[in-house]
Amino acid sequence: MSVAEPAAHHTAETHAVTNQAPPLAPLNLFTTNAPLVEALEREGGGWATARVTELGAAYGDVPLREWGPQANENEPVLRTHDRYGNRIDEVEFHPAYHSLMTLSSQFELHSLPWTTTEDGAHVARTAMYLTSGQTEAGHGCPITMTFAAIPALRTTPALAAEWEPLLTAPAYDGTLRPAAEKGSAKCGMGMTEKQGGSDVRSNTTTAVPVSGSGGPGEEYLIRGHKWFTSAPMCDLFLVLAQTDEGVGCFAVPRILPDGSRNVFRLQRLKDKLGNRSNASSEVEFDGTWGRMVGEPGRGVPTIIEMVGHTRLDCIIGSAANMRAAVTNATWHAAHRAAFGKTLIDQPLMQNVLADLALESEAATALAMRLARAYDEGDVALRRLGTAVGKYWVCKRTPAVAVEALECLGGNGYVEESGMPRIYREAPLNSIWEGSGNVNALDVLRALAKQPETLEAYFAELGTAAGADPRYDAFVDGLHAAFADPDAIEVRARRVVEHLALAWQASLLLRHAPHAVADAFCAARLAGDSGLAFGTLPAGTDFRAIIDRAMPA
Repeated sequence: MSVAEPAAHHTAETHAVTNQAPPLAPLNLFTTNAPLVEALEREGGGWATARVTELGAAYGDVPLREWGPQANENEPVLRTHDRYGNRIDEVEFHPAYHSLMTLSSQFELHSLPWTTTEDGAHVARTAMYLTSGQTEAGHGCPITMTFAAIPALRTTPALAAEWEPLLTAPAYDGTLRPAAEKGSAKCGMGMTEKQGGSDVRSNTTTAVPVSGSGGPGEEYLIRGHKWFTSAPMCDLFLVLAQTDEGVGCFAVPRILPDGSRNVFRLQRLKDKLGNRSNASSEVEFDGTWGRMVGEPGRGVPTIIEMVGHTRLDCIIGSAANMRAAVTNATWHAAHRAAFGKTLIDQPLMQNVLADLALESEAATALAMRLARAYDEGDVALRRLGTAVGKYWVCKRTPAVAVEALECLGGNGYVEESGMPRIYREAPLNSIWEGSGNVNALDVLRALAKQPETLEAYFAELGTAAGADPRYDAFVDGLHAAFADPDAIEVRARRVVEHLALAWQASLLLRHAPHAVADAFCAARLAGDSGLAFGTLPAGTDFRAIIDRAMPA
């Protein structure tokens, strides 16, 4: 009986990698972002182009490929006691976190507007922060708080003289030892309590003078519990507490002047949705030493000096998150084929990508224009624009993140793609420093206290008058929205949304290519699109918009 010949051996590889996008990094995250490159020059920060270009190359290499993922995959660990039972209240971070903190400090992301004499310093820093934020957002929390603490500390010159040189130093040391010995410092804040949330006037933490009647710069002992205190390994914290005169603001160091540790008991770290590289903690104060910042009973207005700048960074961080999402989506679509065509050549995918690109560019334009208002001391536009931008840009980011993730299909749902981290990060800035309702109501509060802010806002919108009839009609409707002040609170979200859209449209009409401005007006002002991304009207120049957003 004969034996059949064996079948011919099949030599094709079973795991040949085809039809996958190549690695995105290394990538210069600044020079490949055309809207940001243009805005840096336009808004007065062109002198920093070389600096931001250097930063874009630095963050788009090892930090993008390694440090960002590593810092989030290896989360902070709380150590309340040492092996002998001594209370230490320390948080351990992965080396990647420390590397990110060091790099951001060297580029002065925490200090540039306070250390340079160049005009347009806020614009330059915003471009740098928007670029670095595409790599990793968690370490940006202490960077932002350190940056934002300076205006608050300057209300008390003695404290500013002591701490400002340390907080603005272009260095980082994450160990708990005297800041003067380290030569640098980072700052956090403690406002929120479990019973009050954003209603800080209901805080129950108390502060009593060590001697005498207290006052600015004087010593106090603080007792209470803070529900959210981010970056607990910082060297200094601005803390709100009740005094006989009302809520006060206090500078609370981790290390006391004599070199011993202040009472700063870390109860636990929050198990958060995203922002995993950053430790957010609950802290107990019990006879904790601090010094008053600002005037007695004026703690909320004092710390608002800090909050305004942290809200600016919420806008910038959200714009960075959008840009990261669009970069990944367009890169994938340009290198992935399905049904006989590259994804980026599929008409419906073009609609989605172009729509996402519009949202990203509009957010970038708003953030950079707002930064110029900070540089120019335009109090009215800065006051209203920060609240408007904080509400709208941060509110739009989660929708951009989830749609961009979907562009990668199943690959986007896998951690290695980086998209789940972008998605988890997306809601944070809408919550941090006041949720959507808080910021929408803050807009109304600003208008009630300073009616001239609305006039300044409409003057800004007027710079694009006549550029597009859809825009003119939209602004006319916005004027009418303020005709019935008695009913405006219940419509606050809608009104603030329209304030933001009008501002974004005015910026794009004046500065963006026609394809971008035309599509934005059609989709966002005239209602010629649906509620989901990817519903831009037929006739839109999709490819021109996408090519502008693509990381070349």
